[in-house]
Amino acid sequence: MVKKIIKSYDFSLILVVALLTIFGLIMIYSASMVTAIQRYGVESDYFYDRQKLHIIGASLVFLFFAVFPYKLMLSNKILVPMVFLSLFVLGAILVFGHVAGNAQSWFKIGPISIQPSEFVKVSLIIYLSAVYAKKQSYINEFNKGVVPPLLYLILVCFLIALQPDYGTAAIIVLIAGTIIISSGMNLKNIFRLGILGLILSIPIILILKDKVLSKVRLGRFEAFADPFSVEQTTGYHLVNSYLAMGSGGIEGLGLGQSVQKLGYLPESHTDFIMAVIAEELGIFGVSFVLLALGYIVLKGILIGLKGKDPFGSLLAIGISSMIGIQSFINLGGISGIIPLTGVPLPFVSYGGSSLIQLSIAMGILVNVSMFVNYENKYKNKKPETKAVQSENLSENPFYFRK
Repeated sequence: MVKKIIKSYDFSLILVVALLTIFGLIMIYSASMVTAIQRYGVESDYFYDRQKLHIIGASLVFLFFAVFPYKLMLSNKILVPMVFLSLFVLGAILVFGHVAGNAQSWFKIGPISIQPSEFVKVSLIIYLSAVYAKKQSYINEFNKGVVPPLLYLILVCFLIALQPDYGTAAIIVLIAGTIIISSGMNLKNIFRLGILGLILSIPIILILKDKVLSKVRLGRFEAFADPFSVEQTTGYHLVNSYLAMGSGGIEGLGLGQSVQKLGYLPESHTDFIMAVIAEELGIFGVSFVLLALGYIVLKGILIGLKGKDPFGSLLAIGISSMIGIQSFINLGGISGIIPLTGVPLPFVSYGGSSLIQLSIAMGILVNVSMFVNYENKYKNKKPETKAVQSENLSENPFYFRK
C-alpha cells in the first residue's frame, strides 16, 4: 500500500516548485547584493542567507502537509480553531503590529517578521472549500447554503483593510470568488452575491475613504496612467522597471549584470524581482518563470477537475487560483498592465511568510493530487467486464463453448 501511495504522488509538480524556488534563491542573491550593502548596511549575501533558512523551514512545512491527509481538515476540531485564531491574529496586529510599506501588517520579533495575512489566505481557502463541500445538498439555498460562510470572508477583508492592505484584501476576495464560482451554486446566486458584495463595499469605502484615497494610493493610479510624467515621484518604480525589462532584450545582460539593481530599482529582490530577471536573463529567464507558474496553476485546476471529492476539488482550485492571481497582480504591476500593489511573485520573491504560506498550500495541493491519483488508479479500478472475462476464459484449453 505504501508503494502505491508513493507512486500516486505527482513528482512533476514537486519538481517544478523546487526548481522555481531554487531559481528564485539565485535571483534573490543577484538582485539584493547591492541593496543589502547600500540600503541596509549588511553583508551582500544577507538576504540570500535568510532566504535559505526560509526555504529549509518551508520544505519541512511542505513535507508535513504533503503527507497529512487533507480530508481531516473537514473536521470542526480543525476548522473552528483555525477561523477564530486567524481573526484573533488579524485583530491583534492592529494593536501590536509593525508598520512597513505604509501598512501595519507585520509582527516583528527581533530579526523575524511575520505577515499573518499571508497565512489567512490559506485558512480562507480551507474554510470556504470545507463549508461549501458540506453544503452541496443545499448549495443553491441562498440564506442557508450561500451566505453564512461569507461572514468569515467579510470579517477577514475588513480587518486587513484596516491595516490598510487593500492589495491583500482584493486578492482574498478574488480567491473566494473563484471558490464560490466553482462550488456548484447556480448563476442566479452568484449574481446575487456580486450585488451584495457591491452594496457591502460602499460603507467600507466610506468609512476608510481617507486611507483608500490617500496620496500614496492615488499616486499609484497617476503613475499607472502615465509613469514618465511623474518619473521622479510616484512613477519612479515603474519607469525603472521598464528600463530594466527593456534593456534585457532577448538574451539579457548576463546573470549578476543588472544595472537597475544598483540603487535605481527599489525592492529589486521582492516586488520587482521579475524586472531584474528580465534584465539579466532576458526572455529565456522570463519564459522559465512564466512556464513554471503556468504549469503549477494549470496542474492545480486539472487536479480539481479530476477529483471526485468536492472538498479536494475546491481546495485544488482555490490554491491554484491564489498562485495565478498573485502572479498576475505582480507581473501586471511591474509591466504597467495594472496599478502597482506591492504583491510578491510566488516562489521567486524574497520573503519568509510568503514562501512558507505557499509551501503549506502546495503541500495540501500535492496531498490532494496523491489522493486523486490513488483513487483513480487503485480504489476505483473497475473489474474486468464479462466480455473480457469470457475472452480470457476462452484462452483456457479446458474451457468449452456450448
